[in-house]
Amino acid sequence: MTSYSFRVERPVSLVMTGKFIAPSPEWKHMHRVLLEFELFIQTRGSLYIAKDSERYVLNEGDYLLMPPGAVQYGYRESDCSFYWLHFAVPDGYHLEESDSGYEPGRVSIPEKGTLRSPDKLIVLLKQLQDSVRSYREQTLNSYLTTGILCELYNQQFFIQNQSGKKLKQQQLYNDIVDYIKWNRQENLKVSQLAEHFGYNAKHLSFLFSEIAGISLKQFMLQEKMDAAKSLLADTNQSIKEISQQLGYPDSHQFMHSFKKITGLTPTDYRNAYANRLLFYR
Repeated sequence: MTSYSFRVERPVSLVMTGKFIAPSPEWKHMHRVLLEFELFIQTRGSLYIAKDSERYVLNEGDYLLMPPGAVQYGYRESDCSFYWLHFAVPDGYHLEESDSGYEPGRVSIPEKGTLRSPDKLIVLLKQLQDSVRSYREQTLNSYLTTGILCELYNQQFFIQNQSGKKLKQQQLYNDIVDYIKWNRQENLKVSQLAEHFGYNAKHLSFLFSEIAGISLKQFMLQEKMDAAKSLLADTNQSIKEISQQLGYPDSHQFMHSFKKITGLTPTDYRNAYANRLLFYR
């Protein structure tokens, strides 16, 4: 399948965007020549649309990317709704017939596909629409547009390059991260995590470090220190109270861990963020 490849070190340029709802079941897409790229994200029903002589059917959760110069028209009545996004690529683009792999600063988007997480794209498109109405700031809107395209690229790239086993491992990793974040004020141990998720502790640690790039133990410590930073900056609790809240048997061990991670003592960190603002109403 053809993919459209372009650089994103500089943002693409937003032209216009919106959401379309067919006014009647007899609606058919207009006939026109595109002046820029158009992205469709289908949200309801089926869209019957053609590019030159090639016909497409978009169902809920599908996307379609059409290039500048394409002759676009509906070839059948379409009772549907979709988000649409027109954008220009100042640095140009080229076509690819096969996946050339990941390259920083470049996206390569197949012309048509099914989204792994359509809700993510819809939220980003809603944010873009809110920005267009609220700020009318072209630079911001173009960066938001670029973010949408990067999200689309990542969904397609990672779903194509992850086997069922890797997807399962990624879900386990996500579940572990969520569990640690929710319980970071407790004195969690790797053995407790392994028991909770039904894995051998050594195996669980290996799977986690393969994806995260750091050990499970190190990640747990970093999360605990992030919780400590919030308590130091946003509360008047003493160092001893905070260390107890985070599951440390004594404040000296907490202070040693905190300085090892942040390079500052808890007191120095608190003093750096002493002038906070509190709003009660």
